[in-house]
Amino acid sequence: MLSDALLPDPSGSRAKGLRLELPSDRMLKFIAVGLPLFLVSLAFAREFSAGSQISCFSPSNFTGKQSAYADTACWESLLHHGFDAEGHAVTKSLWVLKVFPYSLLVVAVLMYLPYLLWRYAATPALHSDLLFIIDELDKSYNRSVRLVQHMRKIQQSSTEPEQFWEEYERARQERYFEFPLLERYLVCKQHSHSLVIIYLLRNLLLLLFLAATCLYLVFLHLNIFFQDEFSCSIKTGLLQAEPHVPPLIPCKLVFFSVFQLISLTVGGVYVLLMPVVIYNALQLCQWDKGFLSVYEMLPAFDLLSRKMLTCPINDLNIILLFLRANISELTSFSRLSAVSALREATADKQDIDTVVDFMTLLAGLEASKPKYEACVPMANGEAIGRSLG
Repeated sequence: MLSDALLPDPSGSRAKGLRLELPSDRMLKFIAVGLPLFLVSLAFAREFSAGSQISCFSPSNFTGKQSAYADTACWESLLHHGFDAEGHAVTKSLWVLKVFPYSLLVVAVLMYLPYLLWRYAATPALHSDLLFIIDELDKSYNRSVRLVQHMRKIQQSSTEPEQFWEEYERARQERYFEFPLLERYLVCKQHSHSLVIIYLLRNLLLLLFLAATCLYLVFLHLNIFFQDEFSCSIKTGLLQAEPHVPPLIPCKLVFFSVFQLISLTVGGVYVLLMPVVIYNALQLCQWDKGFLSVYEMLPAFDLLSRKMLTCPINDLNIILLFLRANISELTSFSRLSAVSALREATADKQDIDTVVDFMTLLAGLEASKPKYEACVPMANGEAIGRSLG
């Protein structure tokens, strides 16, 4: 049974299967970058299929070519000619409507910059940390199982039970069960802040870009996106000296409702993403103690019991979040979770501190020195020793 508890060597490299982005961050990237690209592609597809994006009401005496020229000239200028409250002539540029799809492309690029920062500034170090820690956690589990196997052999070969329990207690007191490399490595990560600074900077940049995009869309709606009709002047160029050309002709933007819908969709979704970004950053304000508590069943792995977890804003907390995201690569976690569940279901839990203690029970040993033993008969006729007292 103890041999079956050993973890097999990984068949392939773990490096390819590691997730170097948290699920919530991956979702944010997919929406923040993909949404404007998707909507812009729809806008461009409509522009190519529908043709002209503007419709001007040319005078009835205009020929077809003159009407087409008027549409082209007004689309190129996109200047609204009007009058203020005092009757003075004013012009208002609507040119931002023409570049609106391209501005969303710029927004998509800006949203991708925080992820480029994380990929090139933090991912290499995080990748090596995760590989080492995952490998060491699985090895620590296997060492514990092999230790139980060794204890079982000593118990079977020992002629004096009292001598075996004395050796067992002395080993516990002298910390023979300790595997300090991994624990000390994790403690050192508590004093490192490079990963957490990059992660916070990434979320801060993303939040800043989201807010800037929303403010940009609000500015467009307040100044431009209610101006679907405008007065255009075509008395320029060859038509400047033509007496039959009116000074202003009314025009209507055909694509106006589409751009309004796109801007409202992008702005609404980005507003909803802001609390998600803030929540991701606030995850660093508390420890994922549920993950470490499972591994406290390993001998001397007592980061929690010795109160070694201090301020959570450090690289260790980031690593714990990514270990949780890569739980499928951590084979020992599922084994220890099962052992932990069995420990909770065990009636006599006060003597079970580590996985070694629990596996000694499974192997037929007692976790603490018994006072005396009585034989308890079993259904198959055999008898087992049971501690009484």
